[in-house]
Amino acid sequence: MRIDASATAITWLPFEALDRINVVPLELAVAHYDEPPPEVVPDLDELRRQDAFREANELRAWIDVDGGEIADYGQAGRSLIGDGPELEAQQVSFAVVEFPVIQPEPEVGDGWVRFTQTVGGRIGLPAPRAVVGRSYFHVGAVSAWTTLELLMHADGTSESRLVAASPFPRHSLYAADRRLVDVFGAVEFELGDGTPWGDEGTPGFAAAVESELERRLATSILQEGAKLVRRRIARGEALVEQGKPGDELFVLLDGVFDVEIDGEVVAQVGSGAVLGERAVLGDGRRTATLRAVRSSRVAVIGSDKLSRPQLAEISASRGR
Repeated sequence: MRIDASATAITWLPFEALDRINVVPLELAVAHYDEPPPEVVPDLDELRRQDAFREANELRAWIDVDGGEIADYGQAGRSLIGDGPELEAQQVSFAVVEFPVIQPEPEVGDGWVRFTQTVGGRIGLPAPRAVVGRSYFHVGAVSAWTTLELLMHADGTSESRLVAASPFPRHSLYAADRRLVDVFGAVEFELGDGTPWGDEGTPGFAAAVESELERRLATSILQEGAKLVRRRIARGEALVEQGKPGDELFVLLDGVFDVEIDGEVVAQVGSGAVLGERAVLGDGRRTATLRAVRSSRVAVIGSDKLSRPQLAEISASRGR
């Protein structure tokens, strides 16, 4: 006899969270808040099309029971991540990045099988973090993730648990009957202690983020067939200077930049930041100086490499 079960976690951004993120002296493409997910698991694909959550973890599994014993088992699952803010004409915005799904081998016991799945990513929300000894903030992309556990028994019962998750934002857990079990996570912004994929300084983490950033750029704002040009910026070197002309857009693949306005550092930005749209779509002059805090790498996108439909949409959004 085949028995199927599932566990689902939906990560969403409550209104109170946006209200409590400190304001920094930059224009940010901040993700909108989400309405709390319903009491019963909705159509996740439709919810994603509505951009109504930040990410979702869907774990599905089955067991074959013969004579009261588990004869076979298997699992499937997927990660769904919201689109986040559009790459529009903002001073600083952050692209959404989906991390690889982590799905270890199931654990088998006497009359039970335990399945586990971790999904997550950067959710397109820039958040300020205090810089020790400085009067300004570091603006970086927020990562959110969940780890689900689904324990299936030979008698047909099952248990769903959220065994680990990012401390921010909220995570709604649904059991095999597809009904809401509980809501976890903080409204107050918290960094946490890294992610299951590592932290910013881990080579594997940086490589995964860079790869996904490039994929998203290639499918969203680059002309078909256009190649990303990469550039390394040495510590202390300026990528762009305030008031100077410029017609390129940049994506910070790895590193940190100080943002200087009128000679004063007003913020820092971290990897994943999309920079330079204002000059490309405005009067052609840079509104701030970007200076590398450490050796950094950027993707350089000339205005002639932007797809015409996307450039038109960006221009229209700027007019609004």
